[in-house]
Formats: sequence, C-alpha cells, structure tokens
Amino acid sequence: MKLPMYLIQTCVLVCALMLLTQINAHEPAKKRIRADSHAPIGVMADHMHEQGEYMFSYRHMYMDMNGNEYNGSDISADSIVTTIANRFYGASGQPAKLRVVPEKMEMHMHMIGAMYAPSNWLTLMVMASYQEKEMTLTTYKGMMGTEVRGKFTTKSDGWGDTKISGLVKLYASSHHKLHAHLGTSLPTGSTNETDSILNPMGMTPTVRLPYGMQLGAGTYAILHGVTYVGDRKKFKWGGQYAATNYLGDDNGYTRGDKYDLTGWVSYQPIDALSGSLRVKYSDQGSISGIDGNIMLPTQAADPRNYGGETTTILVGLNWAAQPQSPARGLRLAIEAGLPISQNLHGLQMETDFTITSGLQYMF
Repeated sequence: MKLPMYLIQTCVLVCALMLLTQINAHEPAKKRIRADSHAPIGVMADHMHEQGEYMFSYRHMYMDMNGNEYNGSDISADSIVTTIANRFYGASGQPAKLRVVPEKMEMHMHMIGAMYAPSNWLTLMVMASYQEKEMTLTTYKGMMGTEVRGKFTTKSDGWGDTKISGLVKLYASSHHKLHAHLGTSLPTGSTNETDSILNPMGMTPTVRLPYGMQLGAGTYAILHGVTYVGDRKKFKWGGQYAATNYLGDDNGYTRGDKYDLTGWVSYQPIDALSGSLRVKYSDQGSISGIDGNIMLPTQAADPRNYGGETTTILVGLNWAAQPQSPARGLRLAIEAGLPISQNLHGLQMETDFTITSGLQYMF
C-alpha cells in the first residue's frame, strides 16, 4: 500500500525532532534557545525579531475533507440529489435538484515566508503560497433519481494570494509580550481555474471550477490582529486574534470576511524541545454576489454554501537548534488539528483533519 506523502513527511519530521533532541540534550546549559519562543507552527505573525534579524520559513499544510454536512447534520449523497434544490434551476439544461456531489477534497499548501526587523519595535513579514487542490465528485444520471452516472476528479494548482504585513511592538517585559499586526493580501492567485467535468447527461465539458477550487480571492484584503505571549519557567502560553477583511469584488463576488481566535499553552521539558496544545475558533461569512461563469448543479457552485464557524483542537511539537549546534538558527515544527465543532453555512463538505509542518531559519 502506498503511503500518502503527508504521512511520510510527518514521520520524517518527527524522527528528525527525536534525533536532534538527543543531540542537543548533551550540550552545555548556558546560552540555550527556547523551542517555545515561537508559537505553534500553524500560527502566523506570532513573534517579533530584534533589530537587524532575518528569518526565512517554509510550511506545508495538508487538509483532508470527506463527506457532507447540511445545516449542522451529516447528509448522504443520495439524499442531496433527491432533496436539495439547485439554485440554477430554470437556466438552460439545469435540473431541479443537485446532481453532482463532492465526496472528497485534499489540499496541499506550500507557504514561503520571510521576516526582517528594521528596528526593535517593527518587524516586516511577507508570505507567498503555492496550492494544490483535488476534489473527487459523483455525478448522478439525468434530471432525477439516484442512479450514478460516474465519478470524476477536478484539480487546480498554482500560486495563491501574497500577504505583506508589519508587526508592531505594543508592550514587552521579561515574561509578557504584546504586539499588533497590520497588512494586506495581494490578489496574486487565479480566480479563473478550469477543468473538465462529468455532467448528468454523460458529457465532459470544460468549465470554470467552483469558488473553493480557485487559488485566490481575486480582491485585496486588509489583515489585522493582535498577539499576546506569556511565560513562566517551563510553561508558555499565548493568544491571537486575527481578521481578514476583503475589499471590492472580482468576477461579481466577494469572499466572506474571516475572523480567527486562538489560544495555546506549551511545555518545555528541555530547551531544545517543546510540546503544545492549541484551540482555534474560526468564523467566516458567506460569499456575497455570484460569478456568472460558475453555474453548475453542485453545492460548491452556490455562494451561499461557504463560510461558517469551526472550532479545532491542535497538538504540536517545536524543536530549536542550540547555539553550539552546526544547525544553529534552525527550527523544525509540526502541528496536527482535528475539528471538534463545525457549524457550516448551508451544504458543505466537512474537514476531517489538518497537518502543518515546517522549518524556520533565523540569522
């Protein structure tokens, strides 16, 4: 059986953390670097740097989605095609009910970031992402009934939107830190991705993919938030509020604004290694408007079926190379998340789990 790439990456990273921790355990106690001086790897804009410092980072995020939820309850594919109305019914060739149902979706996001501190009170940050999305769908035959026509897969990949931010120090003491971030998201990701589909009549036209398969928002956005971090001996804790507010519209629609609230606590048995527990709450609005080129008998083509509230619990590991190590300045980290509550708008696929791994290098 072939193992998924994200599982291989996870195993390699965990083994590397264990090996490097054993190496660092024999180093002198002086001049140690705390592994928990950064938040869990899934938290962005979490820390500042001292004047003149640079940091480059790479993160890989994997998300797995399976099955569907309608108004808070699980719903089968057969139930969807016999009970859920098609928003586009009345247009040429559009059936009264939905006839194409997404069953599974996977997303890989590769994030490349850089940070630089021109002063002790300001840190600049830029992040670009390359995305790979794949969705498996089932098509039902004709205009009604539960006879399956077949299955098909759609894919999209490319660069997403680019984020540029400034982090400003608000308060700092020996055990407490507070900073704000303000920035913008540049619409560098495509909103015109296409692929061939299998329609209820058995034809395979090439169409513009639904909103969730596009690579960018298509509009500028304002990024803002605030982060607090505290520590005591081997424990560290923190919290962050972050918001994304989209401006204008692209192709006739605008993404729903997103608000994230997260808190974490970490324990550091030795300076080189820490473990973390985090809770994240996300709230995103539905898409407003509509892209006239996305008109398909599937839930993902309806802008009302986007957004909602999700609460996720995450566990993570952070490792930091110590000053005496040849790898000084390097950090490795991993974090896995499992949604414990999903209150989604309308009819949507459910998220099963996420895994984020990454490395950071500071000099």
